[in-house]
Amino acid sequence: MKVAISTLNAKYIHTNLAIRCLKAFAEPDYQVELAEYTIKDPVINIVTDLYKKQPDVLGFSCYIWNIEETIKVVEMIKKVLPQTIILLGGPEVSYDVPYWLERIPEADFIVIGEGEETFKQLLDEISGDKDWSKVHGIGYRQDHKPIINPQRNKLDLRELPSPFRFEEDRAQLSKRVTYIETSRGCPFRCQFCLSSIEVGVRYFNREKIKDDIRYLMAHGAKTIKFVDRTFNISRSYAMEMFQFLIDEHLPGTVFQFEITADIMRPEVIQFLNENAPTGLFRFEIGVQSTNDATNELVMRKQNWSKLTRTVTMVKEGGKIDQHLDLIAGLPEEDYHSFRQTFNDVFALRPEELQLGFLKMLRGTGLRLRAKDHDYVYMDHAPYEILQNNILSFADMVKIKQVEDVLEKYWNDHRMDETIEYLVTNTFETPFDFFQSFGAYWEQQGWERIGHQLENLFQRLLQFLMAANLPNLSDIQSLMKYDYLLNQRYKPRKPWWTPTLDKKDRSLLYQEILQAPERLGHDFVALGLTEKELYKHTIIEDLTMLYTNGQWIKQDNYLIVYFEPSSGQPQAFFMDRNQLTQAN
Repeated sequence: MKVAISTLNAKYIHTNLAIRCLKAFAEPDYQVELAEYTIKDPVINIVTDLYKKQPDVLGFSCYIWNIEETIKVVEMIKKVLPQTIILLGGPEVSYDVPYWLERIPEADFIVIGEGEETFKQLLDEISGDKDWSKVHGIGYRQDHKPIINPQRNKLDLRELPSPFRFEEDRAQLSKRVTYIETSRGCPFRCQFCLSSIEVGVRYFNREKIKDDIRYLMAHGAKTIKFVDRTFNISRSYAMEMFQFLIDEHLPGTVFQFEITADIMRPEVIQFLNENAPTGLFRFEIGVQSTNDATNELVMRKQNWSKLTRTVTMVKEGGKIDQHLDLIAGLPEEDYHSFRQTFNDVFALRPEELQLGFLKMLRGTGLRLRAKDHDYVYMDHAPYEILQNNILSFADMVKIKQVEDVLEKYWNDHRMDETIEYLVTNTFETPFDFFQSFGAYWEQQGWERIGHQLENLFQRLLQFLMAANLPNLSDIQSLMKYDYLLNQRYKPRKPWWTPTLDKKDRSLLYQEILQAPERLGHDFVALGLTEKELYKHTIIEDLTMLYTNGQWIKQDNYLIVYFEPSSGQPQAFFMDRNQLTQAN
């Protein structure tokens, strides 16, 4: 019996852990072929590839991001392979099973919940007696009526085989994100999250997990992401794993975790700040809302002061990047309340701030009680809300305008100094800057086109000019600084019109050669010749000077040196008042 299991990932760099767990559990009794695609692949291409495999049984792992495209594949594959038995599994189809059986008649079975043993037992029956009543945790049709068999007891995770030892995966480990789980379940009851449905937390065998990580690193894995819902729920376990990863990591490897920040003890953070190599760890922290009433309504326990302490301590340690999440559209969070949430979290200056929108996931408490807050949401995945009793669709549209510019101008860190200045000195709050810019961005239709780095600077300047800001020259100075310091190698043609002509630049270079100490000891140490100075530096006049960690008003020149071999830029300032010729 030929068995294949497939999924459509959001991006090529992603890998699907679920289908690997199913394959590992089913073998050696069944040879299972993995077939991964992306949601952007043409459906006909996916179907063609699966058709060539001629599977007797074909399974799909289903999520909110791929269900609609998966349905198209299933409908088409059943037309060309009508005898193939099609299985669906995953969080998207584990709830409202009768709905899915009716909507996707091409699907023969739905595997509900934890799938390893169910999948194996279903294969046994398909190749044997075909008595579906023996298989726990499946949905199917009998006499045109939906049948749902009760789910089995939870698996003993300590006994599960490794999903990482497949030879076909080795060549891709260095190019893709590897997902790993060390536990299943979540201790919290957040009503917008599917993890709230499963009671308790179960752990895998620690030593097996460590062996898997050693194997993955030895075969080239660079980004390993833990999918545990709360990696640090057990302090002793988290500390053991942190110590192991610090002791045995290989250069260039990055480990990502979802942590609950307000339960992380200061001594744990201090340990990481003192012992973890810079860049080894990355934390993802779901804040979602800072509104206490909102958090209470969704049964989310969160101590904001302790969360702030954790994020601040980690940031001050300078070792670990932090990705903080927000959700717009939670109960009793109106536009003004969300604005406050955004500003509360942005004040922590996380390396990344992700703005998400509430999705009414099947099976969650919030979806079951949607009428309590007059939720209106999309009928099909991703079930994103359109409005509720206190947040209008117009307000949702406004908040959505923030998303694109937040990603491009904060999360991508293309102009940190400029954005910091704008959100602290020019606009009333950070949210107001991103909201105003986002609205202008949409008016110009820029969300529909691509953007080079130069374009991003030009479009920000166009917005600031339209806003008629009084300190525009200072902001332009910061933008020039950010642009040059984000370059690899000397740019041929900056996005602004140079303020210095060839003669002025020549005079300045002569001044620098005569007295290089004006630019500081680090510049003198470079020992640049006249030829190197002309070839590897760029000069611009600014109205701002960066000194002692802050910007002050002062007319000066910025000299940026681009190291020839690495292309790395290095900035130096020279006060105009020190010059004798070029004023």
